[in-house]
Amino acid sequence: MKYGSIIEPLPRIGFGYDVHRLVPKRKLVLGGVEIPSEMGLDGHSDADVLLHALMDALLGASALGDIGIHFPDSDGSYKDASSLALLGRVAALLEHHGFEVINVDSTLVLERPKIAPYVATMRQNIADALSIGIDRVAVKATTSEGMGFVGRGEGAAAQAVAAVIQRR
Repeated sequence: MKYGSIIEPLPRIGFGYDVHRLVPKRKLVLGGVEIPSEMGLDGHSDADVLLHALMDALLGASALGDIGIHFPDSDGSYKDASSLALLGRVAALLEHHGFEVINVDSTLVLERPKIAPYVATMRQNIADALSIGIDRVAVKATTSEGMGFVGRGEGAAAQAVAAVIQRR
């Protein structure tokens, strides 16, 4: 279908946001990487805030709902589930509906621990789960400069943007 000088299919953009509380006696998993820490993220699954935001961005871009619809916390089968495995399921859902991932960009907001040593592995995990090149995956991190719940070390947040195109 043609709209002026633009020919379908147009890229579609989605945004995702997620927050989880930091608690003792939980593993800290970010981008599918277990990171040594005294505190981990609380949630029904492994609480990987970065991948949760990314899944919501992908589902939003393709208008296929959100992770709460596809992986509800009321379903015991998702208890302690790997968010990396769930991202693979989102990728399969997108593929089933004819969507191709163009690129993803994400930002983790966390005071500590520092994640720079783990970013390359996170990017590769995401690229593998989505069957795209690592050059199409961005993972960044920042702090909240000591302000708010993140600054007080009470939790972590993540934002993600995804671009997809529908091939059929």
